[in-house]
Amino acid sequence: MGLIIQQRALAAAGGLRQILPVVRKRDRSLFDQIHRAMNSVVLNIAEADGNDAGTARARFASACGSAKEVRAGLQLGVAYGYFSSAKVQAVDATLDLAVRASAMFRTTLCAARFSCSASDLSSSRIV
Repeated sequence: MGLIIQQRALAAAGGLRQILPVVRKRDRSLFDQIHRAMNSVVLNIAEADGNDAGTARARFASACGSAKEVRAGLQLGVAYGYFSSAKVQAVDATLDLAVRASAMFRTTLCAARFSCSASDLSSSRIV
């Protein structure tokens, strides 16, 4: 399958299976944005695997940004009352692992110019 981080991202995507239909019924635009961002997380991680260091670094940075976008979309869903924060807790924890690993890979590839680092992620969790 590739990288373990990709498996974590796929687990987070699977965790959205029950949440996305709720969002889709109430807010089609938010559904589309969360769905596209989650796809971007998984696909950018897959693309990074096997690429040269520069391309891999850029893909991990994109994955990290898209993961933050998914997290913000879920926070909006909670704020709008579409579901409780407890409903997204497992997805958030899995997404957190993927984001941290992405930041670690990117840092390992000398990604000092990107702003998504492991230190800025711990306070951004939904719950």
